[in-house]
Amino acid sequence: MSRFIVIGGGAVGLNAAYQLARKKVGSVTLLEKGQVGDGSSSRAGGIITGLLWSETGVLARMISLRLYQELSADLEQYGYRFQDVGCLNLFDPESWPEREELLPLYDRLDFAYEILDAGQIRRRWPNLTPEDDLTGLHDALGGYSEPHEFVPALARRCRDLGVEIRENAPVSGLQIENGRVVGAQTGMGVLEADLVVCTVHAWTTAFMELCGVRLPIKSFVHQRYVSSKLQEYAAIPAINANPYGGYIRPARLGTTDYRILAGGETEDREEERVDDLAFHMSGLAAPQSLRRRLSENLAPLVPKLAATHWESEQVGLISFSLDGEPILGKLPQLPGLVVGAAFHSGGFAYSPVAGLLLAELAAEERPSVEISSFSPTRFAAEDSAAYLAETVVQADAFRRRH
Repeated sequence: MSRFIVIGGGAVGLNAAYQLARKKVGSVTLLEKGQVGDGSSSRAGGIITGLLWSETGVLARMISLRLYQELSADLEQYGYRFQDVGCLNLFDPESWPEREELLPLYDRLDFAYEILDAGQIRRRWPNLTPEDDLTGLHDALGGYSEPHEFVPALARRCRDLGVEIRENAPVSGLQIENGRVVGAQTGMGVLEADLVVCTVHAWTTAFMELCGVRLPIKSFVHQRYVSSKLQEYAAIPAINANPYGGYIRPARLGTTDYRILAGGETEDREEERVDDLAFHMSGLAAPQSLRRRLSENLAPLVPKLAATHWESEQVGLISFSLDGEPILGKLPQLPGLVVGAAFHSGGFAYSPVAGLLLAELAAEERPSVEISSFSPTRFAAEDSAAYLAETVVQADAFRRRH
């Protein structure tokens, strides 16, 4: 029987362990340096849309949306349900033409969407008051997942499927013998495996450099906020509101505890270099001025926000590759290893299909999507080195949301 190790207990790693366990191809052990979901997964916006900018991305997200529906059924007993409220992507007159060029791609892939003007948006969602010149691209299949519900539910399901989840189990490196990855180095010694799946998010660059592999990934600070309790539910979809400088969606802490969640990035903030495997996201901070700025920006779109204050703040990292697409696949120079990283601001949205693809590759199965455009080998060594050597601010990175 094969032995699989998944390194990283965030949404992607848990989904990979879940899919491997369901395949019943061997034993699965998940190693997490802290508590499951303790990194960016617990700090995520959780918005999901399939209307992306590349064919591979759209096809992958179509699978993610289907898997979220399946996960809702499978994890219902654990307290999770995908919130299929739809996702509204907003564009101003300057940004709409670029997205409009992608409509033939969505048509060819048979991905349903609606184009809505501001008046149509206001009529469909009376709680929204977009500016007159905005265009909405609506994904009826989209929505959001509450991280505080999804992560523990999926972890419990993994355990019930036989996955051994080891928390507070940092990995210091990969065990390599005769040019092949054969396990993970831990504080308790080497844990042997036939295949290792690496899903360590912002730690990927530092972790892989221990093996002599340089992946062109940069991380940037992301902050999200949850409002004080609302008097009534905010009947709005999940919204990628780039013209307003962020995203916003309904949120809930209980069955009748209705709130609003919003977040975004900081345009002028330099990348966060994660050079130490011991780095923890609790060390990150956001300027207090961002709270006020986010409210001022988003309240004209969602007036209900004006009657609240931000009750909680969480700061994490999002990661981008050199070309803005995820990095997912095998490394020829390190057989026995599969890597998944750099899911931009869409880690939660990608996590079900990323987990499936990683499990398929680990089990030597044909991937459900042709993913050569995600391959870690697509970057030339000199391009990776140049990208890693420069310092980039958020505004100059790929500003792609969810």
